[in-house]
Amino acid sequence: MTQAAIEIRGLRKVFSKGRDRVVAVDGLDLEVRRGEVFGLLGPNGAGKTTTVEICEGLQQPTEGEVIVLGLRWRGAEKSEIRQRIGVSLQDTQFFEKQTVVEILTLFRSFYETGRTVEEVVSMFSLQEKINSRTKDLSGGQRQRLAVACAMVSEPELLFLDEPTTGLDPQSRRQLWESIQGYQAGGGTVLMTTHYMEEAEHLCNRVGIVDHGKIIALDTPAGLIASMGGDHVVEAEIEGLASSLSSAEVAALPTVQEHTFAGDHLSMTVAAPHLVVPGLIDLLAAKGMSMDGLATRHTSLEDVFVKLTGRLLRDGDAE
Repeated sequence: MTQAAIEIRGLRKVFSKGRDRVVAVDGLDLEVRRGEVFGLLGPNGAGKTTTVEICEGLQQPTEGEVIVLGLRWRGAEKSEIRQRIGVSLQDTQFFEKQTVVEILTLFRSFYETGRTVEEVVSMFSLQEKINSRTKDLSGGQRQRLAVACAMVSEPELLFLDEPTTGLDPQSRRQLWESIQGYQAGGGTVLMTTHYMEEAEHLCNRVGIVDHGKIIALDTPAGLIASMGGDHVVEAEIEGLASSLSSAEVAALPTVQEHTFAGDHLSMTVAAPHLVVPGLIDLLAAKGMSMDGLATRHTSLEDVFVKLTGRLLRDGDAE
């Protein structure tokens, strides 16, 4: 049995509308290993959702090859793949007058084998809502029900597209625990998310997509280490742009990288306790002072901004 749950080779997807052509995925190569939680991150329109939908069999590629659990989306292999995967889309619409138990019973009927409805209800803490209509569920409960529908077949491979969007912190944590329990039982997950904390907490490896290509691939810790510093020092300095040069900041102790944005200075550093006194001395020599100062550990968000030049925004405009 191949060690890869998903193999993507030279994937390309072009959308055409009249004379306009949009390249959503541009020669993407990727392998998702069995038993891992793999996170696909990218700014709006980067191609991540299109990539996932091709893997799910919802879209056809323009070029390239996608192998899911050793099978391809063609002929009789399509039905076999569908029996072995679970899919939770960005937005799941339910019949509002159906109850939780009715929805789960319906989804369970689509598969030859799987969990019982009672098992899935317990797994996602929906016992108190089992006879409630979906229109009466909270946002967190509806999202847990959507993932429960994807898990009712006990799939080998689970696709989660922005699974915790709009959830409160408690609901998000509950869903994280369900995903970790699924992985502990041998399951594989390919997920997209715009929450960096979520990717750091759940994912064994992360791929960052921009303009339809993988531009970085590693463990969250590996990507963070690639920044070259363990900490970020941020300062608000009035008149920063006109009074402080890039060379002066770069010469401060252990500064690896730095950026100016108006009166905001951000530095990636190895030793904040050396940088901060140096910065204070430099400003004092120029008759300047700081209006604000903060230090924190380097995060996956910092890696993302460095590589793409953008923040990871809510939603997906693909």
